[in-house]
Amino acid sequence: MARKLVQYTGSSDYIVSDDLRNSVNIAMALGKPLLIKGEPGTGKTVLAQSIADALDKELIIWNIKSTTKAQEGLYVYDTVQRLYDSQFGEHNVADIKQYIKLGKLGEAFQADQQVVLLIDEIDKADLEFPNDLLWELDQMTFYIPETKETISAKTRPIVIITSNAEKELPDAFLRRCIFHYIEFPDAEAMEKIIRVHHPNVEKRLLEQAMETFYMLRNIPNLQKKPSTSELIDWLQALVVGGISPNKIKQELPFLGVLLKKNEDLDTLLNQLYNKTQNRPQPRSNFYR
Repeated sequence: MARKLVQYTGSSDYIVSDDLRNSVNIAMALGKPLLIKGEPGTGKTVLAQSIADALDKELIIWNIKSTTKAQEGLYVYDTVQRLYDSQFGEHNVADIKQYIKLGKLGEAFQADQQVVLLIDEIDKADLEFPNDLLWELDQMTFYIPETKETISAKTRPIVIITSNAEKELPDAFLRRCIFHYIEFPDAEAMEKIIRVHHPNVEKRLLEQAMETFYMLRNIPNLQKKPSTSELIDWLQALVVGGISPNKIKQELPFLGVLLKKNEDLDTLLNQLYNKTQNRPQPRSNFYR
């Protein structure tokens, strides 16, 4: 039987769509991990902080790297420290338990109150990583053979997993998750997001910046399209730099805040040249 639905309604600093809100609530009700995919900069990671803030819960973050192993999220047995203590220390090295350090998943299991656990960018790890977590995420328990202890979750954490789709995740893992893809915000949703971060930005400046931003995103063959977070930074740069709204499209100031690859800048210059049939502006003009 499904658990009683705990309602997440968003937070003051995070604009959430109805579909995403429903996905969060269903995942919590069913006690399943919520797997979030979407373009970089669409708010996947920040969602976990929003849930924690809205429900007044602690947030535990497990940042995944290419070298991360599933075991590290459960516990680590510090054999090096034990060896050091056996040679130079005064500790009772026979007590192995003092050398067992819980990982982020272990910490979430042992928390007295329900926490939000973010497993961030799971697709960075090797292909076996998700499969190695199947039992633990299903049963909310794991075994420590060194101490012959079984660690079981005191309360089932709210698990949010993000992926940038760098690798395909195993089907067995996907079956155990609720899935949601965060679409890139349209102009209306984007304005709401911007107003959260820049509530006093001048309307004309915002309009011109957003038109330019979406124009850049629609240029074919960009290797890294500018994201929401970069638009937020760019608006701040425009305000700090005292840029007139009328000059935004014409001069494209502080372009380095939006485009982060040389190849994308070249693509933009070629696009501008093809439209005007004039000599493109030097790159230096875009980074004023």
